[in-house]
Amino acid sequence: MNIIILGAGQVGATLAENLVREENDITVVDIHPEKLRELQNRLDIGTVLGSGSYPEILRQAGAENADMLIAVTNSDEVNLVACQIAYQLFHTPTKIARVRAQEYLNERDGLFGEGRFEVDVLISPEGLVTDYVTRLIEYPGALQVLDFADGKVQLVATRSYFGGPLVGKSLGNLKEYMPKYSAQIAAIYRSNRSIPLTNETVIEIGDEVFFVAASTHIMDVMAALRRLENPYKRIMIAGGGNIGFRLAQNLENNYQVKIFERNGDRARLIAQKLHKTIVLLGDASERELLINENIEFTDVFCAVTNDDEVNIMSCMQAKRMGAKHVMALITRTAYVDLIEGGDIDIAISPQQATIGSILTHIRQGDIVNVHSLRRGAAEAIEVVAHGDQKTSKVVGRKLSQIKLPKDTNIGAIVRQNKVVIPTEETVIESDDHIILFLVDKRHLDEVERLFQVSVIFV
Repeated sequence: MNIIILGAGQVGATLAENLVREENDITVVDIHPEKLRELQNRLDIGTVLGSGSYPEILRQAGAENADMLIAVTNSDEVNLVACQIAYQLFHTPTKIARVRAQEYLNERDGLFGEGRFEVDVLISPEGLVTDYVTRLIEYPGALQVLDFADGKVQLVATRSYFGGPLVGKSLGNLKEYMPKYSAQIAAIYRSNRSIPLTNETVIEIGDEVFFVAASTHIMDVMAALRRLENPYKRIMIAGGGNIGFRLAQNLENNYQVKIFERNGDRARLIAQKLHKTIVLLGDASERELLINENIEFTDVFCAVTNDDEVNIMSCMQAKRMGAKHVMALITRTAYVDLIEGGDIDIAISPQQATIGSILTHIRQGDIVNVHSLRRGAAEAIEVVAHGDQKTSKVVGRKLSQIKLPKDTNIGAIVRQNKVVIPTEETVIESDDHIILFLVDKRHLDEVERLFQVSVIFV
């Protein structure tokens, strides 16, 4: 595909890196020459210096022949105008815009669509991160919780601990220890590396286990891997920006929420809009303030300011002062691997959440959901099977007959709104929603080809 990416920031650069690996023709547009030079030094891409909202700049980037425009600059207005120009002047088939301002999103129905702003896909990073953190709080002990098939199936990552019934047991004995419900282990990472999954593979203490199950069974499966934690009650949020405010809105009816905001005007504004949340004027990294607000009784401390260093330091301090779990919003990808798993329990990457959402609309075939995992190295996807035994390589065949790429596992199938945890004897049917885990996303092309319908396949 010919793809134009507007914006060479963290999201644009990471997206370009992902898409170049998949043999797309990429052109990146940005107003900062140093960012473009840095990208061109390490990636085989085209670059254009200038504003993506100018018709001539889009023309230089090849908009007349582009299959897709992805506008992820720091300006909502530039992103929206660029999509409109791409539609009116260049008839670009697919236009994706990142929009942060809630004021635009609140008027989504009136602003976007035919005859209005011609944006095919709106991406809201703040909304994606808010939903992601909310899920983590709903499932104590989870490292990741991802939805598939409209929430009927979830992929969960958790750390296995001593005392979990499955710890020390082989995968071939899952049924023996979970007789009342079904789940599939999709991947196991040990010492930060994926290990092969066979019936003889034994779950060890400290493994990062990814499993797939019906949403109603998630807590049961987690209880088999670790001692379940008590539900969270007390939540502290550092930062009253868009993410902090929306997170408090999501949580305040079910949890005791406090939010710290340094800016007086912003603190007063969100205090007026929040109903049950306690809004505190001050810096969440101030030791005395944390002591006064009983940090030692806090279940989750979540730092979501727009400053990575502030988020990291406030989380480290909160953890050492007694907060049970801490989460930090980290925009610099290089920081994530350095800090996660130490004093900071979970590093939240808005880039990965945004990129996964964008990739859903780029993948070939009927792929309806994509989640980027392990800093982009792995992927979990939901694909719909089509065709019949004559036109498809998967429909009408048992799982044991399907040649999946290496380290690719089918975790679940959703068939007519029912969740099926497959075995080797399960037969794929047309219109099945299939959830796959790819330990190495470089095998994605093989998966896409496997699920494509062909009129000449026999």
